Amino acid sequence: MAFAKKQCYFTQNNIKHVDYKDLELLKKFLGPQGNIMARKRSGVSSKYQRKLAEAVKRARYMGLLPYIAR
Repeated sequence: MAFAKKQCYFTQNNIKHVDYKDLELLKKFLGPQGNIMARKRSGVSSKYQRKLAEAVKRARYMGLLPYIAR
């Protein structure tokens, strides 16, 4: 049973910069406990996964996103 490979969300929507202030975008890639989703699960390319992780960590540090969700 072969699955179609997921298309990267950022290349699909022509997003060049992942902004830490764009909380709606970042929340799409967080799990129910507030953890960053894995690449295999989200389908994001490795280039944008690194940018996404950096943006989420910055947003957490600035107090825009929680470290854990309860």
